[in-house]
Amino acid sequence: MHFDFPTIMVLAVVVTGVIWGLDAIFWAPKRKSVADAYLKDHPGADDEMVKSVSKEPLLVEYAKSFFPVILVVLLLRSFLVEPFRIPSGSMLPTLEVGDFILVNKFSYGIRLPVVDYKVVEVGSPQRGDVLVFRYPKDPSTDYIKRVVGLPGDHIEYRNKTLYVNGQLMSKEYIGPYMGSVTGMPLAGLNRMQEMLDGVRHDILIENGKPRIDGEMIVPAGQYFVMGDNRDNSNDSRFWGTVSEEFLVGKAFMIWMNFNTDQGGVSWGRIGQRIE
Repeated sequence: MHFDFPTIMVLAVVVTGVIWGLDAIFWAPKRKSVADAYLKDHPGADDEMVKSVSKEPLLVEYAKSFFPVILVVLLLRSFLVEPFRIPSGSMLPTLEVGDFILVNKFSYGIRLPVVDYKVVEVGSPQRGDVLVFRYPKDPSTDYIKRVVGLPGDHIEYRNKTLYVNGQLMSKEYIGPYMGSVTGMPLAGLNRMQEMLDGVRHDILIENGKPRIDGEMIVPAGQYFVMGDNRDNSNDSRFWGTVSEEFLVGKAFMIWMNFNTDQGGVSWGRIGQRIE
């Protein structure tokens, strides 16, 4: 278990819920007894006076106010949708630095928060999915890559071309990659369109970067992932496959893009689906 935001949320729900429960069972009845006794001794007292002698403690007031809000946020974030921010360019051109994305948390099964234990089987990653997962070398860090290999697949990357089970994943040259701010071609970066098991998506190939050739058979319960920015991505070619236990969810939409280095909000990216 690592102490992170979900852990804090769970603790907050427990603490506020316990305070609310203790108040309902023990403290609220005592306050009511005090109010009843005050009314008996002061028959003409108005409502404000009664409330003042049986006032709800500030801690209880905050707990009752925050508990439902924190609970709803925890449930939504743990089981439905979670936001993430893209910190690097490893998924260019699909995702840019500063993109804020939404991730479907139940695509690959419903898991309990904090302990990440799967309680309901829903589905599994498919080739072409843009996957958020916990980095196997440091599970406290979230990564995002594209799934290219499923359990049992024979993956080969040769001469900057992907082969799955001996089949060439065809790619078509589109043109030089244009910088999102300057609108000018970026030296050495070529935009290609790759067909990955029926999923059409864009990738970047950088001229002059050394080839990263290799092959492997994906073990059971594991997934081979790669960044769309093929020559500038720290992925399964370097540190191996992603275990099923590290899956977080499937990225499906960009809900905001904000990058101070690029002038702030990029309005044209808001609402784009992630393919």
